Amino acid sequence: MGVFHVALEAAQNLLSFAYLPYLIGGALIGLVVGIIPGLGGLAGLSLLLPFTLGLDAHAAIAAMIGLAAVVATGDTIPAVLLGVPGSVGSAATVVDGYPMSIKGEAGRALSAAFLASMAGGLFGAVFLLFFIPIMRPAVLMFGIPELLAICIFGLSLVASLSGRSPLRGVIGAVIGLLLASIGQDPRTATQRWTFDLLYLWDGLPIVPLALGLFALPELAELAVRKSQIAMAAHSHLSHRMEGLRDVWRNKFLVLRCSLIGSGLGAIPGVGASVIDWIAYSHALTTEKGAKETFGTGDVRGVIASESSNNAKDGGALVPTIAFGVPGTAGMALLMAALQMQGIVPGPDLLGSRMDITFTLVWSLVIANCVGTGVCFLFANQFARIATIPAGYLIPAVIGIVFVGAYEASRSWGDLLMLLSVGLLGYLMKLQGWPRAPILLGFVLGGLIDRYMFISIQLYGAAWITRPLVAVMLLLAFYMAFGTSIRRFFRGGGNHTLRRRPHVSAPSLFTLSIVIGFAVAMLSAMTWPWEARVIPEIVISIGIVAGVAAFLAQVMIEPGVTGAATATGADAPTTFVDVAPRLVATRSLAFFGWLIAALVACWIFGILYGILLLTLAYPMLEARERLGKVAIYAACIFVCYWLLFEEILRTPWPETLLRIPLPSIAWLKNLF
Repeated sequence: MGVFHVALEAAQNLLSFAYLPYLIGGALIGLVVGIIPGLGGLAGLSLLLPFTLGLDAHAAIAAMIGLAAVVATGDTIPAVLLGVPGSVGSAATVVDGYPMSIKGEAGRALSAAFLASMAGGLFGAVFLLFFIPIMRPAVLMFGIPELLAICIFGLSLVASLSGRSPLRGVIGAVIGLLLASIGQDPRTATQRWTFDLLYLWDGLPIVPLALGLFALPELAELAVRKSQIAMAAHSHLSHRMEGLRDVWRNKFLVLRCSLIGSGLGAIPGVGASVIDWIAYSHALTTEKGAKETFGTGDVRGVIASESSNNAKDGGALVPTIAFGVPGTAGMALLMAALQMQGIVPGPDLLGSRMDITFTLVWSLVIANCVGTGVCFLFANQFARIATIPAGYLIPAVIGIVFVGAYEASRSWGDLLMLLSVGLLGYLMKLQGWPRAPILLGFVLGGLIDRYMFISIQLYGAAWITRPLVAVMLLLAFYMAFGTSIRRFFRGGGNHTLRRRPHVSAPSLFTLSIVIGFAVAMLSAMTWPWEARVIPEIVISIGIVAGVAAFLAQVMIEPGVTGAATATGADAPTTFVDVAPRLVATRSLAFFGWLIAALVACWIFGILYGILLLTLAYPMLEARERLGKVAIYAACIFVCYWLLFEEILRTPWPETLLRIPLPSIAWLKNLF
């Protein structure tokens, strides 16, 4: 009765006028942060943390949890409408959400995503409330070998994320693992593939990588087609209600993926960038007909990703409350806010400070309801973004992508990396290569490297025999090779060999990757053993998979079982209504615009460079009138200036001309 009384009192406090505005304010900020690609919840919490110093504990928790819980709802909007993941946790949503937007089903996709997000968030709150006593001993079971096994299991998902081209999925994962190895080796201080560039010493940031892989290729395709994403938004009330019915029809999928999100979120070190892919892969392998429809605009893919993404916060609070161990980086900032209030996270929150624990639970519940309500209310307006002509949409989104990538480490290297990875991602999209394995391999690369080395040092080969590790490795083996083994025993896969080898552009692309692996292997041979052992293992796997994929492309007729083909979102991009030579010309022109915009940013400043891009691109590419374009460019510049300069106080890099930005202070004096 005492616990129930504390829970009821905490709910009444949060719903009072003294605390509810902080919760709603945090939720609204979270929506804005989620919508802007590259910022993410961590940046939002960092900005909000100093303002909690003058608040009491309940108000501080309401604001922080309100923001953190709703970011995963807001980042759905750019993922579905633009194919741009608002954060790495929404990358899996792009796979089916963006194709739905292209088909004019943006309203349905958004409403399904919002409701699935709310359901996942509420499940996470219930998980937090009822499973803390159970999870305390469970979390203690996870040592370094168990965390390594979970990472290997996550990496095995590349097989299901690669459609009918598992070899390409393996190669993509190897690329991601190698990109994660760039930087100073923590054990020997060896510089691995840094090329004497200071920017690479600390490794590559994930935000430019994610934006380059998923955002720029979609914008390039839009630039080649020179049309809006969809001809109609289809976000009337009937279409939004269809999204709600989709969630109800797939309620058991929502529950399963929410459980995946909460359970994995409760394990420290397993981040949001992995959880949504695991849930997506689960849906891909368990839902009827998913292998044929996922990636082409199946709403179940959106539901799986979004429900797990929002449920993770409730799970991440379990180790934070029970042990004082932050489940995610965002939870570390929440712990900092609690410590600023004189509250020490840990067992006390399950005893003398249960009021704080229930404030956390109710904040999750109310914030998810508020965020979903706001998003559903304005879903019609959001969906109309998909109907904006490409000439206006592309430069505006490029500006967001540039600033989002720059926020990663606030270096010019972020933007150079963005363009480099964007070119790679576009080439992979043209050839039908899956891009998700690169991101998954990159996210897990550093963890696998660290956990594997520690496991071998502490346990030798015996780490494999630990019960939980053995179970996870068997599951990983099944996920990676189960389908191929079943197909082999069923006698499927009649291969048709060519009479003579045929070398094509796709096979040369594969060969170039194999050559890159070989060069990386040669350069790694000079490193100490501790620094090179795991990269060499990874490169060896990549070379074997690359050679096999190259031989398959050269020797096997395309279109038969066993050939390396892709389906869904990673099917080769074809422009039926655009001549091949025009495709090449427009693709080169698009990346030329990106380079020109980057040069303009370096000369005049990032915001002024975006202003020039928004002025020049619509006039030269879309033949729009100067007056209309000037108003559009001015509106974009003012919005970006207010948000990033006046509100977020972004520290901009040094530029060639050092032109100062306007400030509200001298504008007041001017008028």
